[in-house]
Amino acid sequence: MTSIGDGQFHQGQPIWVIEPDGSQRAADFVGEGELSAWFGGPPTVIVVYLDTRTGEAVEVDRVIPRDA
Repeated sequence: MTSIGDGQFHQGQPIWVIEPDGSQRAADFVGEGELSAWFGGPPTVIVVYLDTRTGEAVEVDRVIPRDA
């Protein structure tokens, strides 16, 4: 992961991940992904879903802030 000090989200921030069907899934922001910088593609962020406590890299365009 890269430094998260200058991104639009901060570590531990509550967020929504927009699913392909338009629904929103609660998660916490963990950090910014690096793979898009190495291999091209859209920028990604690492999130941990609250319902399953599993992590995933998702496109930053699918993430919006959630009120705590």
